[in-house]
Order: sequence, then structure tokens, then C-alpha cells
Amino acid sequence: MKNLKRILAKNSGRSAGSLTIRHQGGRQKRFLRDIDFERDKIGVTGRVETIEYDPNRSANIALVVYEDGDRRYILAPNGMEIGQKVISGPSAPIEMGNAIPLGKIPIGTGIHNLEVRHGKGGQLVKSAGSLAHVQGKEGNFVLVKLPSGEVRRFDPEAYATVGQVGRVEAKTEHIGSAGRKRRMGIRPTVRGVAMHPGAHPHGGGEGRSHIGLKYQKTVYGKRAVGKTRRRKKYSDKLIVSGRSFGPHH
Repeated sequence: MKNLKRILAKNSGRSAGSLTIRHQGGRQKRFLRDIDFERDKIGVTGRVETIEYDPNRSANIALVVYEDGDRRYILAPNGMEIGQKVISGPSAPIEMGNAIPLGKIPIGTGIHNLEVRHGKGGQLVKSAGSLAHVQGKEGNFVLVKLPSGEVRRFDPEAYATVGQVGRVEAKTEHIGSAGRKRRMGIRPTVRGVAMHPGAHPHGGGEGRSHIGLKYQKTVYGKRAVGKTRRRKKYSDKLIVSGRSFGPHH
């Protein structure tokens, strides 16, 4: 059995000694767990051995031991218990924790760990408490409503896992202290308006000045608030309706 954990390298937001990513700093040493987002053990039943904390994501993970002795980590859905059986494949039952092609999942079912392209592994709906819904069929596509409110077309061969991602309470969690934030590797954030004009587009001015620009910008001068999606993107043709706050372009 391959080792599922290895020490995660720490760069603290630096490349060749130079700061390249703001707000990253020293943190506690942590392991990187190999998560099975592909769920490609088709037709092989697995049993949940443990449910564990993972410092690299907001959700908990479950260690699954399969009938052939292979062990893999998967995202732990809400309500998953030790001893529960899980399976992947087109003929898998519609039960929490099972990975099934979208074309085989009934309309209205809640899903997570959603593949954008079949065989690439889950890329969407993976954070704690996330839940998408199968909304219907349209031609050769399956319509899925994502947590953002966006309705999008997906390949019916793409896999998704039934159920909601666990640790739903994560979004209401209170950090409680600056020290805990530092141990997570997150350095303090300084407001742009508090800086000098050379350090940020919002900087400068006398006293407590406002931003003074047509729209808010990042430290690199890019538009920061509002519709920041590219006007022409490959996935435009896959989007049926945009996110809840407005159209997608």
C-alpha cells in the first residue's frame, strides 16, 4: 500500500527569497494527504475505517479500505459514519458517499465532488458544507445547479458523489485569536487606503481619505469588485444561467 501522507513543503509566499504572494507566512508543519477525487475504484466496495481532520481543507476526510486491501482518503459527506459501505460506478445505488455518473443520478439529488471533465477527478463543490443539485437533462448534457446559484451543463459521463460535504458548521466557525491565524500560515492584511500611493492604488491622500477611484482595485491595479470574469471564456457555452448576484458576463 502506498503512503497516503507526506510532509507538505512550506514556501511562505516566497519564490527565490522574494515575496510573491501577500499574506502568507510561517505555519505549523503539516502533512499533505492524497485524496481520491477520481473515485475510480469502479465496482469495488469500500468500508469507512476512520474519519479524520485534514489541515489542508475545510472538510473532514474519511479513510476507506476496499475489498482488495487498497486504502484511500475521500471527502467525508455529512452524516457519514465509521463502518459505512461506499462504492463507485454506473450501477451504484443512490446513497450518500457513492460516486456515480451524472447521467445516472436522479433529478433533485444533492451531490458534491463534481467532475468538469470525465476522468479528471472532482474539481467543483468540495469545501465544507457545499452542496449542488442535479436540475435536469438538456440534450446531451446534465444540468447542475452549483452552490453559487449558477446552472451549468455537464457531461453525463462525469462522476459526482451523492450527498453534502461534511462539517457544515465550518462557515460559522470563529477563529478567536490572531495567533491561531498565524499558526495557519496567514499573515495580517493591511487596507490599501492605509498605505502610501506607491504601495497600493488606494493609497495616499490627506488624513482618512476614501479610495477616490471609479472602482476598487487590487494591489496590482486589476479590478477587484463586481464582474471580474473574462468576457469571452471557453465555458460560457456551458452556463445556462449565471450566479445569484447577476449574469455571468
